[in-house]
Amino acid sequence: MENIPWWASETLWKKTAIWVTSVMLIVLIFLTFDSVNQITAGNTDRVPAYSAINQRIYYRLNRERGYQVPVIGDEAPLFGTVLNEEEAADLVTLGKLTVQAKNCMNCHTLLGNGAYYAPDLTKAWLDPAWINESVREDLMLTYLMDPMGNARTFGTGRRMPLLGITEDEARGVIAFLKWMSAIDTNGFPANFPAMAQVGDP
Repeated sequence: MENIPWWASETLWKKTAIWVTSVMLIVLIFLTFDSVNQITAGNTDRVPAYSAINQRIYYRLNRERGYQVPVIGDEAPLFGTVLNEEEAADLVTLGKLTVQAKNCMNCHTLLGNGAYYAPDLTKAWLDPAWINESVREDLMLTYLMDPMGNARTFGTGRRMPLLGITEDEARGVIAFLKWMSAIDTNGFPANFPAMAQVGDP
């Protein structure tokens, strides 16, 4: 019988495979729980609580990081109503579910996922196409409820179809977009030209 060195034995490698797989499974479970904690609203500075929709959200250049980061500023409640955390969570959740139900990601990108046929919605709340902060909510509401009648294609000829979004759903989508714009996405999408803010030079 051939004398096999200990480090080449089948038994050793079977045991090693079992140990490595077991350790990596534990690491994967730990990382999964950590990731869920990091992306849960309100658990970290990067993903704010849903009640951030009660605040003014804008961008400022962070010179140390080399890109713009969201800033949660003074009180500026969505549609003029201050919501508690539970009410804000319900409204943002309605918006998320509406975005999913209407298959918005078939055309749009949200947080790096989706398609590139239509504009990226990650920072849509701060898009200069909404003109300025004083009319943004009304323009967004009107647009979502009647995109065909309020579309501006900017020369592309692309128009959002009429999706039958109710006013409540539209308000939820706007809340979701406002909250999503407050997430620190490490500069994604790159080179995003945020709406001019009150007090900008």
